[in-house]
Amino acid sequence: MKKIIENFISEIDKKNSHEPEFMQAVREIAETVLPYIVSKDIYHGKNILMRMVEPERVLMFRVNWVDDNGEIQVNRGYRVQMNSAIGPYKGGLRFHPTVNLSILKFLALEQVFKNSLTTLPMGAGKGGSDFDPKGKSDAEVMRFCQSFMTELYRYIGPNTDVPAGDIGVGGREIGYMFGQYKKLKKEFTGVLTGKGLSWGGSLIRPEATGYGTVYFAENMMNHVSKTIKGKTVIISGSGNVAQYAAEKCIQLSAKVISMSDSSGTIYDKDGIDSEKLSFIMNLKNIKRGRIHEYVKKYPNATFLKNKTPWEIPCDIALPCATQNELNEHDAKILIKNGCICVSEGANMPCEPEAIIVFKINKILYAPGKASNAGGVAVSGLEMAQNSLRYSWSREEVDSKLKEIMKDIHNSCLTHGQEKDYVNYEKGANIAGFIKVADAMLAQGVV
Repeated sequence: MKKIIENFISEIDKKNSHEPEFMQAVREIAETVLPYIVSKDIYHGKNILMRMVEPERVLMFRVNWVDDNGEIQVNRGYRVQMNSAIGPYKGGLRFHPTVNLSILKFLALEQVFKNSLTTLPMGAGKGGSDFDPKGKSDAEVMRFCQSFMTELYRYIGPNTDVPAGDIGVGGREIGYMFGQYKKLKKEFTGVLTGKGLSWGGSLIRPEATGYGTVYFAENMMNHVSKTIKGKTVIISGSGNVAQYAAEKCIQLSAKVISMSDSSGTIYDKDGIDSEKLSFIMNLKNIKRGRIHEYVKKYPNATFLKNKTPWEIPCDIALPCATQNELNEHDAKILIKNGCICVSEGANMPCEPEAIIVFKINKILYAPGKASNAGGVAVSGLEMAQNSLRYSWSREEVDSKLKEIMKDIHNSCLTHGQEKDYVNYEKGANIAGFIKVADAMLAQGVV
């Protein structure tokens, strides 16, 4: 089996050796899915995983825009349309200087399994640009978004490809892109999710990824007869996912003691309550400030410059910042300090060596394709509401989200149970694979 896996990875690596993030995602999936494929005659010999890791289409385009000084700027735009076997391509747009094809292909591949796990009819894609919204005026962001959509609009649509937000793409950016799409196509359709409530958006969508991450952690804890109530939680990041993960933890009576950004980590041993979280949300969302400003407002807290939260003792860790933010050393310290549960809010935030440490020590570990699927799940619900020209209440959407996360957890249990331990990574990969693979086989070699 080991030889089969290595031969498969070697074959993919021939074309993608310059894409480390993508190859990391391929290896993680292959190690759990290939043994399952070999054991099932329906999949064996069909090259189904080989077809699944190759994008159906990759779009790359130039984005010209004019800054406030009248200077012409040039960025690169992308859309990776990975798999449409179970529905229209669905996945976020990321605006960040680190964006490249490797990162977007890894995110798109993760999205295939994530979207499948939600049980909603959504294919998978990912896109974005190396444009950095930080430090730009609203007018500059608007001009960039309009130029970006002027290129992208030809390839998307409510029944073709429905992008959403991601890092660097929030309500402001979605609004500017939707407006330009509407102008170019002369139609009002649900082509983007994450829209404003007054023009087709869904309640709970901004909160969904963070809420879902915590719901999944709660399901894992309940499965081993534990509760999230009263537990100490550390969270990395201070963006959308981290903020709402913290909010849901507070609602469930857990004690959140850290958040972070690229400058460092705040450690508040007294706990971040609703009032303090409101300060962080205003700081990051409105003022676009840095997390170290928290300690000026709350001097009992400590700012750990250029540090991540992983050395802080906790019961539950929620990595909600970015990929590969938690390494093997961090994992060992977490376990030494008493951590019993890790639920990924970001996409692939734990390095492979860290995941091995979690498994060896048999702690509860949820991969992002399962635990952070709440965001795309509610995006799917937003698509449904757009099709119906109808909107559900906050309580209805939250109830549906909680049920979807419970169903994803149960799917992981079905395929990940190993004697006295649940391998959630294996369970998520196999459960996500089955639905897409069955659809691909039914539709022929296309």
